[in-house]
Amino acid sequence: MLKIALPNKGRLAAETRELFEDAGLDVRASSDRALTASLGGEFQALFVRAQDIPVFVADGAADAGVTGHDLISESECALDARIDLGFGRCRMVVATREDSSVRSVEDLDGRPRVATSFPRITRRFFEGLGRSVEIVPVSGATEVAPLLGVADVVVDLTSTGSTLRVNGLREIGTILESTAQLITARDGFGDGSARARSLDELIAALTSVLRARGKRYLMANVPRAALEDVKRVLPGLNGPTVVDILNSGAHVAVHAVVQASGIYRTIAELKALGAEGILVTRIERLMP
Repeated sequence: MLKIALPNKGRLAAETRELFEDAGLDVRASSDRALTASLGGEFQALFVRAQDIPVFVADGAADAGVTGHDLISESECALDARIDLGFGRCRMVVATREDSSVRSVEDLDGRPRVATSFPRITRRFFEGLGRSVEIVPVSGATEVAPLLGVADVVVDLTSTGSTLRVNGLREIGTILESTAQLITARDGFGDGSARARSLDELIAALTSVLRARGKRYLMANVPRAALEDVKRVLPGLNGPTVVDILNSGAHVAVHAVVQASGIYRTIAELKALGAEGILVTRIERLMP
């Protein structure tokens, strides 16, 4: 049974649990504070801090884990990202006071003090620019450092930039973009082993759910004479599936996977082509 390290709290934990449950891997714990749980009876979950997950996986305490790309990069552990899960999206940025004359990282003078809870990433970033900086490690509330005179700039995570603006800060550069990743130790699985097969099954289950998100399955009866136009409206993954309808020579049934974001327009175009009996359903999983 593979051990999967999962975030124990916060938004990343909630979205991770939702993904696993959608994949049929329900979390079955003895209590809300349990440190371990069964995942659908197929895997074992270990609930730990998101920032500790790279080390747990690299050291072999867990076979795989889910955490942010920012934390993976900061850890400098030998890890492989197996799936980009797409949620937990944020950016790591360099920011300075709104009233500063600095407009970009290149405008920084001398040896600026940089407050951050990501010292390794920050050091690598500025070294890559050939700049010498003084790292001021902080564990939280990074955005107040320039206001208190502790640092000249900060390196911090942001999703919308609103927290930075509220605290009188302005972005002057982006270091990286981050999303949640499923990770394993580098070269940690032998090809063809039972553990490798279990991991492949886990990846397939999670990927099938991610692939289905934002998609809908559409079925409609359309005039046979309008099929060429229907194919333009319903490109689907490989074009629509066309099925003859019993005792209905003038119409055929078409099935296709379409983007949910434009479904209202798709329906309107099909209606204009004479479509009838349009049915749209959600998709739980989608395999290639």
